[in-house]
Amino acid sequence: MIKDESVEKIIDESQQGSTLTLENNHKNTRKLYIESYGCQMNFSDSEIVASILAKEGFNTTQILDEADLVLVNTCSIREKAEQTVRKRLEKFNAVKKTNPSMKVGVLGCMAERLKSKFLEEEKIVDMVVGPDAYKDLPNLIQEIDEGRNAVNVILSKDETYGDVAPVRLNSNGVTAFVSITRGCDNMCTFCVVPFTRGRERSRDPQSILQEVSELWEKGFKEITLLGQNVDSYLWYGGGLKKDYEKASDMQKATSVNFAKLLELVAEAQPKMRIRFSTSNPQDMTLDVIEAMSKYENICNYIHLPVQSGSNRILKAMNRLHTREEYFELIDNIKKIIPDCAISQDMITGFPTETEEDHQDTLSLMEYVKYDFGFMFAYSERPGTLAERKMEDDVPEAVKKRRLTEIIELQQKHSHYRTQQHLGKTEEVLIEGTSKKSDAHWMGRNSQNTVVVFPKEHYNIGDFVHVKINECTSATLIGEAVGYSKNN
Repeated sequence: MIKDESVEKIIDESQQGSTLTLENNHKNTRKLYIESYGCQMNFSDSEIVASILAKEGFNTTQILDEADLVLVNTCSIREKAEQTVRKRLEKFNAVKKTNPSMKVGVLGCMAERLKSKFLEEEKIVDMVVGPDAYKDLPNLIQEIDEGRNAVNVILSKDETYGDVAPVRLNSNGVTAFVSITRGCDNMCTFCVVPFTRGRERSRDPQSILQEVSELWEKGFKEITLLGQNVDSYLWYGGGLKKDYEKASDMQKATSVNFAKLLELVAEAQPKMRIRFSTSNPQDMTLDVIEAMSKYENICNYIHLPVQSGSNRILKAMNRLHTREEYFELIDNIKKIIPDCAISQDMITGFPTETEEDHQDTLSLMEYVKYDFGFMFAYSERPGTLAERKMEDDVPEAVKKRRLTEIIELQQKHSHYRTQQHLGKTEEVLIEGTSKKSDAHWMGRNSQNTVVVFPKEHYNIGDFVHVKINECTSATLIGEAVGYSKNN
């Protein structure tokens, strides 16, 4: 993965393991310490957990030693993430020796994958809670308070947490995530998500619109609609996506797909910037791209993971599209939204990948010239189809070399893309102080590229027109020329 300011929206390495704090309620007497790892879905879920536990008498703390309850919200996507969590559990164990009444729980995808093994292997863990069981936390905490271990990893067919208002934790007060779907039906052979987050279901659009409006009233200026696969959002009164065919004619006639949801959100708050993540090429439809072009407040940026440029490997991954279909989608995006930025996820060294397959990936990248990307060498995830049916047969040295070639090509394309902004004046939403200079603001343009410029009299949350004068491969550097009409 290229680590720079421009990619922190999706997986921010600096956020991994960060603790969450919120305003204390003086009536609450117990202390909750919660750490999050992995994707933004997990950070969003931690906000839901904190909200549920605030009503159960818990205030958050950043001091581990004083916590009554320690929760770690986990990720199963890569082995490194699981190893990090195991190391943290060892640390919690050491603290537990001096504070034996402290309880420890594992939440999220790793909890779902390992289930009760956690209670057996990690003697320190008192509670294991899967991603659909957070509303059961009050009961589970009662169990552990009474000295029993507690597990709930049942995956739900209908839990979307649409009725839990998440507490915004460690927020910049400007940008927020709004979950619209949970689970995934796509069954890519390398991925654990369908096993850890269950079947796909969508959240009631009215609850989404209500949350977006409440965020606007609190001063937030940008939201990202979040889901494992946002393009397959489909609300027809509740239920799983796969059961839509059994819906009544009335349900089908009044159903809301992702393009329609985008339009509803864009119209509800015309000055709120709207982003979404993550898209899946096999599910993205032209009406989504047309909705983006129709509404000025929907950002011109699509995160469109492809994983490989080889048709043979795409088939082995159970990606239900071909290289040619992907190109057709890219062509349509560029035709309808010429200045749309596109980013990628890429896995190199998938089982049986040949040098020819690798060259196909490089040639696909040349065709698209992505603005930025997230690139990984394949690592086998227990429980996935690839782990059960395929031998991880590409040598580590070959994986590393191919990954280096992919990253170098991406850096070249990133620089090519940032250069296209030179001389233009673009709207930027100020998110905070630049990481490299206290005298400069940092914000993003519509294409999700980081823009840095002198602070002058502007403030966090302002929409500002910035003239772009210089660039690196990841960042645009410019000067503000005035406020935009969106303030």
